[in-house]
Amino acid sequence: VIHMNIREMAEQREADYLSPYASLSRNSRGRDREEPPCDIRPVYQRDRDRILHSKAFRRLKHKTQVFLLPQGDHYRTRLTHTLEVAQTARTITRALRLNEDLAEAIALGHDLGHTPFGHAGEGALNEICPLGFAHYEQSVRVVELLEKKGEGLNLTWEVRDGIRNHRTSGHPSTMEGKIVRLSDKIAYINHDIDDAERAGILSEEELPEEFCLLLGHSTRERLNTLIHDIVKNSYDKPDILMSPEIAGAMQGLRSFLFDHVYYNSEAKQEERKAREMIQELYRYYNRHADRMPKEYLELIHQKNQPQERVVCDYIAGMTDQYAIDRFAEIFIPKAWRG
Repeated sequence: VIHMNIREMAEQREADYLSPYASLSRNSRGRDREEPPCDIRPVYQRDRDRILHSKAFRRLKHKTQVFLLPQGDHYRTRLTHTLEVAQTARTITRALRLNEDLAEAIALGHDLGHTPFGHAGEGALNEICPLGFAHYEQSVRVVELLEKKGEGLNLTWEVRDGIRNHRTSGHPSTMEGKIVRLSDKIAYINHDIDDAERAGILSEEELPEEFCLLLGHSTRERLNTLIHDIVKNSYDKPDILMSPEIAGAMQGLRSFLFDHVYYNSEAKQEERKAREMIQELYRYYNRHADRMPKEYLELIHQKNQPQERVVCDYIAGMTDQYAIDRFAEIFIPKAWRG
C-alpha cells in the first residue's frame, strides 16, 4: 500500500537529489489563489502543463519570430523559438541538478505575451499606448488574467517571476529563471543566424571570425560551446555564470546580429507596414472598443481594466494572419479585396 502520494514521493526525490541551490517544488511561495495540491504532479510540473494547454501557447505557432510571414517551411516561429529555449534550459538545468520542471515552465511561458510581427509589433504598441507595452509584462498578464476568460492560470510565484525577468536586463529570483534568461539569448542568437542564412541575408563566412574562433563555426558547435561554458562555470555555485571570454563573444555576436539582421533593410522592409497596421488597429479599437470580443469588454467593465490596456491585450493576442484579416476587414473596401 502506498502511504505517501506520488507527488510527495516526487518532492522527496527532488529534496534528496537536487543541488542545494535548486528551487524545490515543496518550497514554492505558492499561487495567488490557494488550491488543493495535485496528488501526482508537483507544482512546477503542473504549471508547465497549464501553459502548454493554454490558448496563448497554441497561438505562438502563427506569430513571427524575426522574419515576417516567411515563405519557407523551416523558418522559426515564436512557438519553435519557445521550444528551443525550453530544450536548452532543460539541458543546462539537468546538468546542474536544478529544477527542470520550473525551468521548462518558465521557458514555455516566457513569450506568451508577444505581439504579432515580433518586436515590430511590440515597438508599435509601446509607442502608441500611453500606458506603454512590454512583451515580458504582457506574458505575466496573460497567465495572471487573460487566459481562461479572465481567471488566468494561477501559476506559482516562481514561474511568474521567471517569465517577468527573462529579458536581458531582468533579475530572476531563482537559478532556473537565470538559466531561462540565458537560454533565450543562446537560442535566438543561434537560430536567427540559421534563419538569416536560409533567407540569404547572411552567410557563415560573414560572421566575425574573432567570435567564431571562440564559439564555433556552425549552430551545433556554438550551442555546444555556450551550454558547456555555462555548466562548467556554474556547477555547484549559487549563480549562473559564463566565462568572460565566451560571454563577450556571445555579446559580440548578438551586437553583430542587431546590425546585420534585426535592423537589416532587407529583413525589415515589411516591418514599417506591420508597425503602421498595428497602430491603426490600436486607434480603431480604442475608438470602437465595443467591437472587441465580449471577454475583452468584460475586462473593462467588470474587472475595471483601463481600456487602452485591454485594446493592447486584444491586439497582442492576435496571430500575424488574424491581425492582417482584422485590418483588411476594417479598412479595405470589400469589392477591392480580390
